[in-house]
Amino acid sequence: MVIVTTIRRDVLTLPAAPLGPDNPLPPLRLVHEVHRVDARDRDDLPRDMARQAGYGRLDSLLPVRVRDGYGRTRAPREIDTIVIENDRLRATVLPGLGGRVASLLHRPTGRELLYRNPVFQPANFALNGAWFSGGIEWNTGATGHTTLSCAPLHAARVPAPDGGEMLRLWEWERLRDLPFQVDLWLPDGSDFLYAGVRIRNPHERPVPAYWWSNTAVPEGRTVLAPAEEAWQFGYERHLRRVPVPPDPQDSPYAADYFYDLPDTRRRWIAALDPDGGHGLAQTSTDLLRGRKLFVWGTGSGGRRWQEWLTEPGTGGYCEIQAGLARTQLEHVRLDAGSEMAWLEAYGPLESAPVTAEAEARLEAVLPRAAVDAAYAAWKPYADTEPGETLAAGSGWGALEVLRADWKLPGTPFDESTLGQAQAPWLELLRSGSLPEPRRVRPPADTLVAPHWRDMLETAPATPLTEYHLGVAQWHAGDRAQAVRSWERGLELAPSRWPLLRCLAVADQESGNRERAADRYADAFDDLCHERRDDGEAWTAATAALGRETLEALLAAGRTAEARSVWERLYPAIRARGRFRLIEAGLLLAEGRPEAARTVFEEGFEVADLREGAEAIGDLWSRISDEPLPPHHDFRMRAPA
Repeated sequence: MVIVTTIRRDVLTLPAAPLGPDNPLPPLRLVHEVHRVDARDRDDLPRDMARQAGYGRLDSLLPVRVRDGYGRTRAPREIDTIVIENDRLRATVLPGLGGRVASLLHRPTGRELLYRNPVFQPANFALNGAWFSGGIEWNTGATGHTTLSCAPLHAARVPAPDGGEMLRLWEWERLRDLPFQVDLWLPDGSDFLYAGVRIRNPHERPVPAYWWSNTAVPEGRTVLAPAEEAWQFGYERHLRRVPVPPDPQDSPYAADYFYDLPDTRRRWIAALDPDGGHGLAQTSTDLLRGRKLFVWGTGSGGRRWQEWLTEPGTGGYCEIQAGLARTQLEHVRLDAGSEMAWLEAYGPLESAPVTAEAEARLEAVLPRAAVDAAYAAWKPYADTEPGETLAAGSGWGALEVLRADWKLPGTPFDESTLGQAQAPWLELLRSGSLPEPRRVRPPADTLVAPHWRDMLETAPATPLTEYHLGVAQWHAGDRAQAVRSWERGLELAPSRWPLLRCLAVADQESGNRERAADRYADAFDDLCHERRDDGEAWTAATAALGRETLEALLAAGRTAEARSVWERLYPAIRARGRFRLIEAGLLLAEGRPEAARTVFEEGFEVADLREGAEAIGDLWSRISDEPLPPHHDFRMRAPA
């Protein structure tokens, strides 16, 4: 019996940790950036790679907010899915979580082709924090895991080239202000899921573009790509060209291997079972030139991260990836009014785990010419307007389209998606004035693009306008003017702590540690007087500002003031793992190393521990000469 391709809604129930609220403090600094080439290494790179490695780097995450409100307590939760299925494959997509393809099941054999995480556990790997492992993720914006990792995308049915239907996912990527789409197309009888991808630049200026499709596969598979050399990058931040190791997964520490594919070779990568020879192949049209393998390594830190991201006792994973550049450390130029588009294919492959044999087998089951033909067939449908809506994303794209009157066929950003987050900016657009909030609450999102900054500069100079204007000026690199705007706002502001916190960050960036500590202390005092309850919004603000204030006071050696801040945190905040770690540092600063050690012995989990962060190990080494306890060992590089 022939089963035609279907697209339907469904629900997936998983043990899941809640995402919690976003951090309300604007991210004025890009504190953690591990995916950046050391400037000294760039001189030794090929010219185009060196240029792209230095192009389009971020200085902050603005206008995106940090997502750090999640924890590690999981409970069964229903997650909305969209299932695309024919008689060969079943793809399960999570539209509310970045459009992740959580599962790709080969129906004739019953084999799962991806690493399928049995839990939903956010961790601090995305550019803006919350990210989770498993499946196929679509990374755009800037070097690293996308800020949309745990965010909803728009989703709808659209006609497919073969007369059936495709699933279209689309959103407005806010770091670069670019719309993108992913069309998932599963022709009847096909063993391969196609993904037609397009990024558009509607602006009158070139924009740095970035894309890496990231696929998690079970650890232990043999990874093959048509290259003899690779660019190896570890958490020491050195990029070097090496022969492809016989088994990169034997690396003791986490590492990236960017395969150096010859220009004329087909673009593909595969992960095959070393015994049975079956697994997953990914291939694409030539524009998606890069291929990469990420391994966690065999060391204790890599093992600990694998446990951290899922249930202990379950299998580990590695990642095979495909991107626009040779390495993930680069951005490419997307010219004004232009677009980039390509087609990817994901499906089963059975072959001996040998590169030449795997490539020949891939050519037999999915010829390179067939991928090019599928792209040519799909591309005219990229502009087709969607039909039935299956999921809704954010309203930021609707706001930008309304402002600029852009025409973006195929990816409608309807005014019906505008919500509370966009409301004050819609008022600024229509009336030229930013409305004052009706009640005291932490400040809302700030928009920082030049056109919004221009509107803020001509709006009535209320304290709230000066606050947002200063954030936009800071993002533009005009830090002196940002400070002046925040100082003007401070003179009449009914709510002083958001402005004081921004000024404290400016002091830190200029090296004035003492004044930064003063302003942080004043900001936290003001917040404690202003906060209305211990609800989600005020708790998030207290935790975010409390953490920064404690760190600033401890850095300035002002332990008594730090203790005062600690005492005014809500008990639920003090119980969090991040704050238990801070407490241990505070106790040590107070000359109480045994009490600090007791914090470690009682146990804590820092839910938002950043990849590559070594804060736990550094603090432990100041408390004890003993080896770091295994459950705190998250080291991703060799000791210095």
